[in-house]
Amino acid sequence: MITRHLILLTAAIAVIGANSLVLSPIAASVARAFPGAGAADVMTAAAFYGLATAGSALFLASIADRIGAERALVRALSVLAAALALAGSAPTLTILIGAQALAGLAAGVALPAIYTLTAQVATKGRESETLSFVLTGWTLSLVAGVSLSAVLADIVHWRAVFTLLALAAVVLALGVVRCREWGSVRAVMPTSPLTALRVPGVLGVLLNVAAFMTAFYGLYSYLGPHVSDVLKASTTFAGLTIAVYGAGFGIAAPLGRWVDRHEMSTVACVAFAGLILVYLGLMASTALPLVLLVLCLAWGIANHVGLNLLLCRLGELDPNQRGAIMGLYSAITYLCVFVGALLYRPIFTHFGFAACAWASAMLVLPSLGWAVEQRRRKQAALE
Repeated sequence: MITRHLILLTAAIAVIGANSLVLSPIAASVARAFPGAGAADVMTAAAFYGLATAGSALFLASIADRIGAERALVRALSVLAAALALAGSAPTLTILIGAQALAGLAAGVALPAIYTLTAQVATKGRESETLSFVLTGWTLSLVAGVSLSAVLADIVHWRAVFTLLALAAVVLALGVVRCREWGSVRAVMPTSPLTALRVPGVLGVLLNVAAFMTAFYGLYSYLGPHVSDVLKASTTFAGLTIAVYGAGFGIAAPLGRWVDRHEMSTVACVAFAGLILVYLGLMASTALPLVLLVLCLAWGIANHVGLNLLLCRLGELDPNQRGAIMGLYSAITYLCVFVGALLYRPIFTHFGFAACAWASAMLVLPSLGWAVEQRRRKQAALE
C-alpha cells in the first residue's frame, strides 16, 4: 500500500539523487558563470560532494539511532536546503564547491535515515516491496530530475536548478515533520561505525556491497565514452542508454513483492546469476548499439533486485543499529563511485568497454557465491 510516508521518502531520495547527478550535464553552463573555470573544474564540486557524503555516512549516520531517524532526516533535509540555496547563489566556484560539500554532509545523514525509516514503516512480510518502491526515487532522479534540470538550465539558468531543488528539500522537511507514526526503533547503546561492524554478518554483506557497487559504477562511468567515442553514436543516444537503464531500474519495483514471497537466498542466487549474464552480454555486444540498449534495460532491472536484496539483508541484521549500518552502506557506495572510475580507467583505455564488462561480471561472482552459501546453510538448517 502506497502511503504518504513512502511518497515522502521516495521524493527525498529523488532530490538527493538529482543533486548528486545534475552537475555533469550542466557543468559547461555552470563554468561560464565563473571566469577562467572549465567544466572539469566545476566537476570538482561533484567530487567534494561524493567524498563529503561518504565521510558523513561513515561518521554521522548513527545520529539517526540516537535521536530517531525522522528527526535526523528533517535536520539533514534542512541543511541540504541551505546548501543548495548557497550553491544556487554562489558568486565564486570555491563557494559552489563548499556548498556541494555541505550538501554531501547532509546527504550522508539523510540517506541512511531514509533507509531506516523505510524499514520502520514497512508492513511485515512486505519489506522488499516497500523498499523497492522507495528505491524508485533513484529512477526519478536519473530519468526525470537530471533531464528536466538540464532543460531548465538551458531555458532559464543553471542557478534555477539548485533553487528549485532547495525549495523541494524545504517542502520535504516540512512534510516529514507533519507526518506522524514513523515507528520507533531506538538504540539500547551508543552506536558508531565500529559497533556496527561488530554486528554478526555485517562485514560479509558490506564486502558484497563494495564489489556490487564497484562493478556498477566502474562500468557506468565508461558507458558514455564508449557510446560516444568508440561507437561514434550521438550524444542523444548516449543519454538514451542512461535513461533506459533508469527505466529498467524503475520498472523492477513491482518485483519487490515477488522477492517477499520467496526465500531471500534463493532469489539472490537468481538475481546475481542474472546480473553476471547481463554483464557478459554487455561484453559481447559492445559493437551492437541496439542490443546494448536492450541490455541496459536488463541491467537496470537486475541491479534493482540485487540492491534491494543487499539493503534488506543489512536492514534486518540489527534494528537497533540500523542507522549506523546504513551509514556504512552509504559510505561504501559513494567511495565506490571514485574507486570504480579509478580502477576501470586503465582497463577501458587499454582493453576497451568489453574488458570493463568482463571485470564487472567477475566482481559480482563473490556475491553469487555468498548467495549460494546462504541458501546451502538455510537448507541445512531445515533438515
